[in-house]
Amino acid sequence: MKASVVDLRYEMADVLSALDKNESVEILYHGRVKGIIEPVSEKSCKKVREHRFFRLASRTKERVEDSMEKLRGRRYR
Repeated sequence: MKASVVDLRYEMADVLSALDKNESVEILYHGRVKGIIEPVSEKSCKKVREHRFFRLASRTKERVEDSMEKLRGRRYR
């Protein structure tokens, strides 16, 4: 389905019904594609225990602040 920005504003029910039918919706702005809305697949949902940060502190001996600094990088140099 193709939908303009105006369609998103006034015809959102049609866009949502297309997503319910597992159709992708192309968003048009001045006739050109700006983005694509895709339906969520059920397989992409993961359990909390599968997330890589779950029980981070119990697997390592270092402080949580130190491990987060390694992941994010330093804020100030």
